[in-house]
Formats: sequence, structure tokens, C-alpha cells
Amino acid sequence: MEGLIQYLQSIDPWLVYTAVFGIAFIENVFPPSPSDLIVVFGGSLVGIGRVGFMEVLLAATMGSTLGFMTMYKVGEWFGASILEQGRVKFIPVEGVRKVEDWFRRYGYWIIVINRFLAGTRAVVSFFAGMAHLNLARTSLLSFVSALIWNVLLISAGYYLGQNWERIGFYLSTYSQIVTGFVVVTVLVLFARYLYNKGKRKGTS
Repeated sequence: MEGLIQYLQSIDPWLVYTAVFGIAFIENVFPPSPSDLIVVFGGSLVGIGRVGFMEVLLAATMGSTLGFMTMYKVGEWFGASILEQGRVKFIPVEGVRKVEDWFRRYGYWIIVINRFLAGTRAVVSFFAGMAHLNLARTSLLSFVSALIWNVLLISAGYYLGQNWERIGFYLSTYSQIVTGFVVVTVLVLFARYLYNKGKRKGTS
């Protein structure tokens, strides 16, 4: 991470934009990655006049959106064969279909808050594709979600300046809290599903 930061400080601004775009893309496809911290650092470079605010914002947002839509397509094309056919033994097929139903009902709302759900972004996009949510609407909402999140990150880096690394602690804490909340929620819903399933079998 330190080597990457030093490298970004020394290269041409357009290479900084390319690096921000690439890392934002990768984070959506191969999580976890330090994309949020890199975007914050980009904000600190904006503060010293090294790069432009709009350029960093566009690079990060487009990278995030393209990465999200890549996993959306993976879910759309291969999700059914991976999950619905029972190839992943510890995930029941009925549970997968239940999640698909949730996404058909609430998927667009989940996409809106997607960027604020640390550690779940690739999962959200994958299931959005499996649920065959509207491509244009999904693209727009993922772009808006990434845009708002990146504005916050770049602004934080801009105002913190040389102390931009302080945001890393808060991002890490935020990520742990949100991920823990999401994991607990999923476990509770899964336990409820198993309980209801057992109850139905018991009454049949």
C-alpha cells in the first residue's frame, strides 16, 4: 500500500486517473481491495493541485460502475448454473431462489445503497444480474451510488490533506461494523428460513 501511494505521487496525473479507475474496477470484481483509501488519497492530491477533482471523481465512479456491471453480467450469464443447479453444496437452491425474489422486490433500493455496504458490493451486483434487474436502471443507480460515495471520499481526502491516512481507521471501523451487521442479518434470515422450512415439514 505504501509503495503504491509513493508511486502515485510521482507519476503523471493521467496515470493517477488510470490507477484510480483500475483499482475501483478491481474492487468490485475481486474484493477486498484498498480502492476507497486510494480514492481518499486522490482527494489529498486534489488538495495540493496535483490532480483535478472532477477527473478523480469520474475515474473512480466509472471504474466502480464498470466493475459493478461486470459482476452483474457474470451473475446474469452464469449465476443460475453456479448456484441454482446446486454446485455450491452449502448453499441450498431454495435459499438462492429466495434471495432472487428479494432482489426482484427490493434490488433497486439495494443497488442505491450498494456503495455504502462495504464488503458486499460484488455479491450485490452478482445477485442483481441473477435476478435479471433492468440493465439500464441498474447501471444508472450503481453510477449514482458510486458517485455519491466517491464525492464523500474525495472531499475527505481534500480537507484532511497530508493527514488523509487518518480516514483509513474510520473506513476500516465502518467496514467492520457494516460487514458485521450484514453477516448477522443474513444469518438471522437464513435461520428463519430453515425454521420455517422445518415447521412446514412438521405440519405436512
